[in-house]
Amino acid sequence: MKFTINEIIKATNATVIKNTQDSKEYSISTDTRTISNEDLYLPLKGAKFDGEKFCADAIKKGAAGCFVTCDECPSDAKIVLKVENSLLAYMAIANYARNKFNPATVAITGSSGKTTTKEMVYSVLSANFRTHKTYSNHNNEIGFCQTVLSMPEDTQILIIEMGMRAQGEIELLSKFTQPDYAIIVNVGSAHIGRLGSLDNIARAKCEITKYLKSEGTLIANDCKRIREFVNFNGEKIFYSINDVKIFERRPSYTKFIYKNKEYELQVEGDYNVENSLAAIELAEKLGLSYEKIKNGLYNYHPIEKRWEVEEIKGLKFINDSYNANPDSMKASVSTFVELYQNPVVVIGNMGELGDKEIEFHREVGDYIGNKENNKTVKFITVGNLARYTGEELAKFGFDVKSFDNNFETSRYILDNLDVGTTIFLKASRTMKFEEIIQTVKEGDKH
Repeated sequence: MKFTINEIIKATNATVIKNTQDSKEYSISTDTRTISNEDLYLPLKGAKFDGEKFCADAIKKGAAGCFVTCDECPSDAKIVLKVENSLLAYMAIANYARNKFNPATVAITGSSGKTTTKEMVYSVLSANFRTHKTYSNHNNEIGFCQTVLSMPEDTQILIIEMGMRAQGEIELLSKFTQPDYAIIVNVGSAHIGRLGSLDNIARAKCEITKYLKSEGTLIANDCKRIREFVNFNGEKIFYSINDVKIFERRPSYTKFIYKNKEYELQVEGDYNVENSLAAIELAEKLGLSYEKIKNGLYNYHPIEKRWEVEEIKGLKFINDSYNANPDSMKASVSTFVELYQNPVVVIGNMGELGDKEIEFHREVGDYIGNKENNKTVKFITVGNLARYTGEELAKFGFDVKSFDNNFETSRYILDNLDVGTTIFLKASRTMKFEEIIQTVKEGDKH
């Protein structure tokens, strides 16, 4: 996506320090490794890096110009624009593009399931509209900019996933996104270590409506905290799993009825059904027929490390280690145990739970232990925190093995589990559970 210098100045309120170019259009680049002569280099800054130190390098590699936040600039740059904050300038350019091409814009947030919901929404809408979405879970400020600035100019629907670690971050994303539709998937304990309470998490998630257009629509899980803290006077649609009748559950398949209409998903889990309700409600608002919505949901497939099935050496692995928090851990483990024979559950540490991280890990073990009657389920825990989950499960009579790292876990699986066993992997992304699968693949090489 390209812009004239005048458009960039208008979007960012930049001061022109130097401009010796004609009226060409330019792309925005934040990476000197892929810079071209039609790019303006925009240096981002963080706690451990300062992209502005690489402005001269960007110019040497062919960039037409660069942004700066100080008065110093490369002498051979043809264009130099000064801004107060490079990240806000980046977001302002993305906002300019969002309004210039004006796709119907959908913002999605939630403590868990927001990426899945985004992918379900995309599966339904992309079959009927020119639709562009956030890649993977690139849901911070930089991901927002990359998403918008990579969309085709004829995009009809723009889907932005919004993550957060602190109060105010979703409000900032909402400000530059200016959504037409906002979806709040749920409010749970993810990031509670940073925000302190579920009420604070709900307040943070509800920030998505701060800049939701007044004629827009909020679509949200029917949650007491969302209803209490959301501040939006426009149309609000609430959905609930309590309005669903699920009448068929089996591996990689769920059939259910919502508002007297039948839908199918090629995934398991009541939580996935609940996520799909947001896609149904949004698609109906956009005028899609029942058949198109039904087909779109049926064609949804999880992205990498979301219930990813792989058979290795006669063992079936289901990798759901994309992310984890207490709510998603309880829901996914319960679903797995219900649907699969010869189940083995590998549970790893959950991150960002703050001072109560041990309590939350014990809570997961207590919940699963109380819920599951199938004592043939075997549990393996990996990591110092997951060990507490295992201690609680052991109190209920379950077979629990605990290991410190992925390699030890892999060796136990190879040496002790029989062909035909189904193994479920669930942990926060930082646990790198893909290492378990890779080590099992390599087998006796280790």
